[in-house]
Amino acid sequence: MAKCEQCGNEYSHAFTVTMDGTEHTYDSFECAITALAPQCACCSCRIIGHGVTHAENIFCCDHCARSSHQAAGS
Repeated sequence: MAKCEQCGNEYSHAFTVTMDGTEHTYDSFECAITALAPQCACCSCRIIGHGVTHAENIFCCDHCARSSHQAAGS
């Protein structure tokens, strides 16, 4: 059995994810997302889709990108 890097659970159906050449082991997609997915620069939610990049920041959606841009301009 493998041990999840995020929660420590030992699980017979754990899986590995390779990111930037480093292999990670998780017992669920929830743990993998929590550990590896980037966070929105505005609302801090985990970005599991494409996201929106603006001024070298990544956002979960266009609304957050616009909100952050407007706040910076005020």
